[in-house]
Amino acid sequence: MSFQEGALFDSMSVGENIAFPLRRHTRMAPAEVRDRVAECLSLVRLPGIEAKRPSELSGGMRRRVGFARAIALAPEVLLFDEPTTGLDPITTDVLARVMIELRDRMNPTMVTITHDLKVAFAVADRVALLDGGRILVDLPPRDFEASADPRVAAFVRGDGSADEEAGAPPEAGR
Repeated sequence: MSFQEGALFDSMSVGENIAFPLRRHTRMAPAEVRDRVAECLSLVRLPGIEAKRPSELSGGMRRRVGFARAIALAPEVLLFDEPTTGLDPITTDVLARVMIELRDRMNPTMVTITHDLKVAFAVADRVALLDGGRILVDLPPRDFEASADPRVAAFVRGDGSADEEAGAPPEAGR
């Protein structure tokens, strides 16, 4: 899982953060751990930063280190919790591209919670709208974006007035 703010251990270097699950859940030799950490950092476009501390990184870099830690054990399923919240558009685009590259290279099932429709449409093969923990709609991105369902259309447009008339607004991830 990649947490919204990265959830890195401040007392550890970047390399130690990524190595943490490897040391905890495998019997890899130290050299193998080092190699895997370097490989994961390369996959998220951050080669060579193993010695840095999380406090030395930008928000987007911390998120990518969180991605690197999430892929360290080569999981079959990756969960991303609001991976681009609070980031500028350029960093958001970089993160979306990294997510696509991870998907293409590792072929995991990816579940991404996001309110950023541009990211959702870029990385997803299915987009779901949730309300109260229930799936209201689950469609391919193009169908979702073009949906005539008033709840989906209001969400895509960012139009709260339609939901005010019907009651509480649907919220992705709620």
